[in-house]
Amino acid sequence: MNAKNPSSVDINSDMGEGYGDWRMGDDAALLDIVSSANVACGFHAGDPQIMSRTFTLAGQKNVNVGAHPGFPDLWGFGRRVLPCTPAEIERIVAYQIGAAQALATHAGNPIRYVKPHGALGNLTPTHPEITQAICRAIQAVDASLWFMTFANSQAAAVAQDMGLRVCHEVFADRAYADDGQLVPRSQPGAVIKDPELAAQRMLRMVTQGAIECQSGKRIEGVRIDSICIHGDTPTALEMAKHLRQTLEAAGVTIRRFV
Repeated sequence: MNAKNPSSVDINSDMGEGYGDWRMGDDAALLDIVSSANVACGFHAGDPQIMSRTFTLAGQKNVNVGAHPGFPDLWGFGRRVLPCTPAEIERIVAYQIGAAQALATHAGNPIRYVKPHGALGNLTPTHPEITQAICRAIQAVDASLWFMTFANSQAAAVAQDMGLRVCHEVFADRAYADDGQLVPRSQPGAVIKDPELAAQRMLRMVTQGAIECQSGKRIEGVRIDSICIHGDTPTALEMAKHLRQTLEAAGVTIRRFV
């Protein structure tokens, strides 16, 4: 939970993840619930029209927006690791931040943070050279942007050491392994689809400052600024509604982290 205001937390969701006439998720409905929107930048999903519409609608609903860059992998939705060097990753991330920044500014709702998507993001807790490349891209384009990354991770520490402001994130719809990393999607139980289970788990994690692992282990003393709900989870909308209702009923305010 946010150390500056332990009675509040941000809820974020990945959005704009369509392409052309194809759509994924109900972004308009989710924007009535979340406080931050991570907008695909065209490499794993998204295009200029979808990005513009998403930034505009988010602005109308006072939702914080960020760039959601991933590997250039439309076919695999950015969930496959591509053989890119750190220098290549730095450039593809800078490219996507620039695209998001331009369209968000054009829409009157400038981006305020960067959250790596899918396989790219999943590399950051265990590959500091990847995190450093992403952070260098952020600093080169706009050093005022926040870096949203896994709570209690090496990625968060690397970004802070490089001088970036960090938003520490946990996932409502993903299970955690005992090392604090996400259980790979290929393993049983990795994706949580039950809205009640997800909401109660997040309430405990946020109010107690701890990560609950799939085995029952708890990792204590964790800063949690934001909760993610993946827009492509089948129960995403129901989960987001139930999560917000559960947190607010317990006295936790839903608020943009920046």
